Amino acid sequence: MKQLFKIATATLIAAISAHAAGAGDPFRTILLVDQLEIHNNEERTRSWDVSFYAGYDLDKFYLYSEGEATSEGLERSQNDLVYAHAVAPFWDIQAGISYDKNADASQTWGELAVAGLAPYWFETRAAVLFNSKGNVGLRLDAEYEILLTQKLILTPKIEMDFYSKNDPALQIGSGLSSVEAGLRLRYEFVREFAPYIGLNWEKSFGSTRDYRPVDDTSFLIGVRFWF
Repeated sequence: MKQLFKIATATLIAAISAHAAGAGDPFRTILLVDQLEIHNNEERTRSWDVSFYAGYDLDKFYLYSEGEATSEGLERSQNDLVYAHAVAPFWDIQAGISYDKNADASQTWGELAVAGLAPYWFETRAAVLFNSKGNVGLRLDAEYEILLTQKLILTPKIEMDFYSKNDPALQIGSGLSSVEAGLRLRYEFVREFAPYIGLNWEKSFGSTRDYRPVDDTSFLIGVRFWF
């Protein structure tokens, strides 16, 4: 995994050098706080979904982070650092590392992913994970933006996790591990800032349900912003 990261870093440095030599593609950075919210469940869960990228149209680094916390501390988090290369309009292949953590354990994975806009403008990402214990994971997520007006936007989203092996420390089981689906309605006062309300449903399955029994529906309030 260290070697993979070194290769990605060297590739991005080469890309930066090429653009500095005269290519007309400016270096850009964007921080998107897509979800920063609190749920009205018993634990008063706070959750986040944040991404940051730095680079050019064809080559860039992404940092993704999402997770949940309660008044008792961190429940779970998934954090990814990947190098992305565009292979088609609106589509990237990505390679890097992922770091998962809960209250009691952590795990570092190697990661290969594809991300982009599927037909009908569904924003999708599929990531394959692998670790030194021989466990393989698959994480899928998709979302779609429905413009009710120019400022009022409804966003359905779904995430699914699968694993090849049980990992009691991380509270994940083999097969379909969890599904989370949400519906959020935001109002963009300006494009860069939008409060929202929503509804979220999360359920664990199989062996994961033995480690972490979850079947929860909650209302939520949050804010989305980027710069």
